[in-house]
Amino acid sequence: MEDKTFELLTKMYGEFSEFKDITNKKLNKLHEDVLRIEQDHGKKLQVLFDGHIQQERILNEHGKQLADINNKLDYLALSVNAQDKRLEVVEARKKKAK
Repeated sequence: MEDKTFELLTKMYGEFSEFKDITNKKLNKLHEDVLRIEQDHGKKLQVLFDGHIQQERILNEHGKQLADINNKLDYLALSVNAQDKRLEVVEARKKKAK
């Protein structure tokens, strides 16, 4: 009976050791996969963040250019209004002179 118990324990120990080895290998592989995914995603997120910063700079530059254009348009509108008033005055003087 003692021999059978010893054989059974030896067999169980062997199976447990094999299970432990397989589990450790799978855990190591999983750990490597997680590290690789973290590195890959970290690089991709950095690229996206850099692109976002670049887009923000471009939008700010376009905003400045648009403000400059609006200022010029406002100035031109004022100039046109002033010229229209001058024309009205000139035309009114011409009518009085006739």
